[in-house]
Amino acid sequence: MLVAGTTSDAGKSVLVAGICRWLHRRGVDVAPFKAQNMSNNSVVTGDGGEIGRAQALQAAACGLAPSVLFNPVLLKPGTDRSSQVVVRGVVDGTVSAASYRERKAALLEVVVDTLAELRAAHDVVICEGAGSPAEINLRATDIANMGLARAADLPVVVVGDIDRGGVLAHLFGTLAVLEPADQALVAGWIVNKFRGDPALLAPGLDQLRALTGRPTLGVLPWSPELWIDAEDSLGHVADGVVGRPAPPHGRDWLRVAVVRLPRVSNGTDVDALSSEPGVAVRWVTEPSRLADADLVVLPGSKTTVADLVWLRSTGLADAVTAHARAGKPVLGVCGGYQMLGRRIHDPHGVEATPGTVDGLGLLDVEVTFDVAKHLGTPTGTALGEPVAFYEIHHGRELRGAGAPLVTLAGGTPEGVDAGHVLGTHAHGLLENDALRRRLLGRAAAAAGRDFTPAPDTSYAAVRAAQLDLLGDLVEKNLDTDALERLITDGAPAGLPAIQTTIGQARATS
Repeated sequence: MLVAGTTSDAGKSVLVAGICRWLHRRGVDVAPFKAQNMSNNSVVTGDGGEIGRAQALQAAACGLAPSVLFNPVLLKPGTDRSSQVVVRGVVDGTVSAASYRERKAALLEVVVDTLAELRAAHDVVICEGAGSPAEINLRATDIANMGLARAADLPVVVVGDIDRGGVLAHLFGTLAVLEPADQALVAGWIVNKFRGDPALLAPGLDQLRALTGRPTLGVLPWSPELWIDAEDSLGHVADGVVGRPAPPHGRDWLRVAVVRLPRVSNGTDVDALSSEPGVAVRWVTEPSRLADADLVVLPGSKTTVADLVWLRSTGLADAVTAHARAGKPVLGVCGGYQMLGRRIHDPHGVEATPGTVDGLGLLDVEVTFDVAKHLGTPTGTALGEPVAFYEIHHGRELRGAGAPLVTLAGGTPEGVDAGHVLGTHAHGLLENDALRRRLLGRAAAAAGRDFTPAPDTSYAAVRAAQLDLLGDLVEKNLDTDALERLITDGAPAGLPAIQTTIGQARATS
């Protein structure tokens, strides 16, 4: 089955994760699939490739390790008009919007073959669309929505976010703009993020069924407890507290400011901090928000040099430097780590024009971008604790003074621990519970806060609880019998098509 959406961020990713969790808990061998994802949030799989982080979360919902099969095409935006292309986990060039259209015919074959491989290995595959199938300007070369559904004969359910307003028009309009053969696969609707009295929505859903001949398969309520693993940078909203942290164990809260870079990459690294009682994590975009922060985090970036220019133009670079000069903790991850060093060299023009730029000079390290991307899932120790993590970067570090932050299992040093300024290429490092507690304890001591890290927070357990909450929402609020019929039998025959003319629309058999 394919879960499509009326818009980006309508809830496709979390709905797929919820359906996968519901099926997995019933003993079904289920796997996720997203033919094409556009996101700078990614992970490294055990088979050595790179996929969107949302598909890794969906895999966890299925009880599976991440695999390149779950996301065969990943687009990582570098500018507003170009993206790096990752095919079956491996970088395969950079494309513009125009040149990418020319590649899609070959990529459709890749995604259909990959989906067939998954279907042969699992009882059920729950697919996630990309953006919206109503983007009819892209239909001719579509490989992720109705193009995939037609090629693989998939029934489609469409989810709409009622929080945005106009959800009934979005659902009706999505169907109405599709050609009849596409419409024949659209089998039902799901409304997401509803709050209020369901009786007020019911007449609208009845009219939607009369207009389209398709049922609403459920209404998912707004759930403030859901927050983990935002699909893309749209979820990194400035100034709001990330997550739902419990009260602190001591008297004081620990305040963490995460700089919301324009091309932030793997921003989900800070989710683990948000799982800790008494830790208030905020995304920030202007210097005053650093004034009362106890810990500042510079996250990853898809375009490190360009984001460093932005950091300086906004005054945030000076604010980060002043924070560090005052002896307050700063942590840089991947691109953020590279910004903290003395210089960044890009001799091959990996990001843009070849050249060298000065970093913030807070760490004695220089970074050179290689053409080849480094991917890995190493283990080691950090701050005296065992850690596991993943790496996705073009930068190669040349370390000067300062102890390593991480020592790999083979003894190789990685990153820098300069006391109050730390940097590393390691993504997912903060998901290691003991390491995270040590870092928070150090930040609290430097800030003079009466704060004690919780001794029993398990980030893995927090994530599992989020997935179970999604599974519960699906089980309690969707017509799961109807979902099973779609998965087993496909889209019902004879679904009416919406015929549109100027000023009117009608359903015809």
